[in-house]
Amino acid sequence: MNNKLKKLILLSGDILVLYFSLYLTLVIRYFGNYETKTWDAHFWPFTVIFIFWLIIFYISDLYSLNLAVNNLKFYQASGRSLIIAGSASLAFFYLMPQIGIAPKTNLFIYIIVFAVIFYLWRRFYNWSLKSYLPKKNIGIVGYNNLVAEIINEFKQKPHLGYNLSFAVDDKAQAGTRPISDLEKLMAENKLDTIILSYDPHQSENLRAALFNALHRRINYLSLPDFYEAITGKVPLDNLNQMWFLENLNENNKIWFDRVKLIYDFILALVIFIITLPFWLIIALVIKLGSSGPVFFIMNRAGQNNRIFKLIKFRTMKQDGNDLSPTRANDSRITKFGKFLRKTRLDELPQVINILRGEMSFVGPRPERPELILELEKQIPFYGQRTLVKPGLTGSDQVSGEYHSPSREDSLKKLQYDLFYIKNRSLFLDLSIILKTIATVISRKGI
Repeated sequence: MNNKLKKLILLSGDILVLYFSLYLTLVIRYFGNYETKTWDAHFWPFTVIFIFWLIIFYISDLYSLNLAVNNLKFYQASGRSLIIAGSASLAFFYLMPQIGIAPKTNLFIYIIVFAVIFYLWRRFYNWSLKSYLPKKNIGIVGYNNLVAEIINEFKQKPHLGYNLSFAVDDKAQAGTRPISDLEKLMAENKLDTIILSYDPHQSENLRAALFNALHRRINYLSLPDFYEAITGKVPLDNLNQMWFLENLNENNKIWFDRVKLIYDFILALVIFIITLPFWLIIALVIKLGSSGPVFFIMNRAGQNNRIFKLIKFRTMKQDGNDLSPTRANDSRITKFGKFLRKTRLDELPQVINILRGEMSFVGPRPERPELILELEKQIPFYGQRTLVKPGLTGSDQVSGEYHSPSREDSLKKLQYDLFYIKNRSLFLDLSIILKTIATVISRKGI
């Protein structure tokens, strides 16, 4: 069972739980007087709020298989989502009195009923993934740091549905068998997939073993492709010029980039018009809090390294600021600046950059030109992250990790950036934007 099907089952189960909980709520609320017309009166209004609930669940990562386990993080995300969804539902019903139903008691009962059934459903779903649903049996050819990371993913996240049958390596490292045993191991194990960290073009014996197993109908995947599929990052160990030539088919992205240009402009214009009154309030608080300009304007490298002036609300003290890159717990950040950063409101003026065509809503984080020059010397292909426009948000920004401008963190950012450049699409953009909204609401910005 692939991950897309697992997520579809998870979503379908949640939809059934939403409606079944509504049915139980009405039976409990109108016990002895429940009629079909009661269901009809509640069905469409609740259908509207269910759509919002599912969106909230999605941006809270409740459909991420990495989070879909019964741990503290899952319960915190579920609880936070229920509070937000319940509050939004209450506001919806009271702002729409023409609906003709009084939801106060019904909604209270519904949230309790849903929380219990949702908890039981998710417990059953995760138990099924771990204990009942068939797992994909995986064999790995070759052993390196990337393979070790993947094996650890299997151990930490059994709900992903992978079972490591064996690993072979020409050096027969700890936990692996000699590569000469590959054909025998394929015959002994009922495999779904072989992950190849070796290039079969370079080994006649490996090619022969894989060829002789064609009748077993085993899928063969390269290690980089498999790693990318389960982590959402591009492995840098296997990065070379051929990777870019084989994976970045930019001609196929022409129509997407044109559509993106249109919705970037329209969305930026709408946000600018709606939020402009709040700009005045933010500007006033910034001026009252510390001396200096309202806006912080700096050079950034745009698409193909074209320099542009990026605009943000100032969040740091002006006095004694050496303009060095931001550090964790930076003392230069003002109290109001911390709030602006947490809510990502400091980046609101970047809609002007988007209107100018210098940025997009989604893309790699715009970096300082001098920092890029320095990192290009240390990190191969770092400059290729500027193949697309920088974004107000992106895969790295919603990863949940804080990444400083250090070489180590820049390597991690590059993994996310290249994943986005390779896989960018309307769906991926929408996913990142929704997760960014969740970050703003939960005040988890960096």
